[in-house]
Amino acid sequence: MGAYWFYYTVLKYLAMTRLGQRMITQQQWQETKQLCKATLRSSLHFSVASVDGHGLPHVTPIGSLILGQLAGGQGHAYYFEKFTKDLPSNLQYCNTVSILAVNSSKWFWLKSLVKGQFYCPPAVRLIAEVGPLRKATEVERMRWQNRVKWLSFSKGHKLLWRSMSHVRDLTIIDIKPVNIGKMTQYKKDTVS
Repeated sequence: MGAYWFYYTVLKYLAMTRLGQRMITQQQWQETKQLCKATLRSSLHFSVASVDGHGLPHVTPIGSLILGQLAGGQGHAYYFEKFTKDLPSNLQYCNTVSILAVNSSKWFWLKSLVKGQFYCPPAVRLIAEVGPLRKATEVERMRWQNRVKWLSFSKGHKLLWRSMSHVRDLTIIDIKPVNIGKMTQYKKDTVS
């Protein structure tokens, strides 16, 4: 129990002080949304890191993350929760997560490596607070089905995605670009 309170207190302190006071700009949010689109195309998922009651880290792949609007300097998003086991129980201890989005496109990386510079961020971490599980709205379900409709003919679509019904809201409180040395020194005014 002691480890739980220590990690919970530290993460909450970070979220409320250092992270909570930072405002996400419209430019940062748009660049992040573009990177997240590229991540989904190339990797088919995001990595969501959480901490359990013993302070141990756990990473969950989530393919249903959908970014919404920016309001009040914070980004809003949601994801469908259906197959996760450890993430929901970890959220009982600490509802702050780190989401890693990486553009894994081979073409993107090849062009960047040849030029010796990324023209846009290759990866970003989103620090988010996760809300309680709730029933998805019809609009949210339709948006999800639109994303996976190109696979609607498949047996996998029917088994995995047809009956997605519950979501968790995310409040993105910080965006942290992944620094890969000199190759990520592309612009001073982008996602930083």
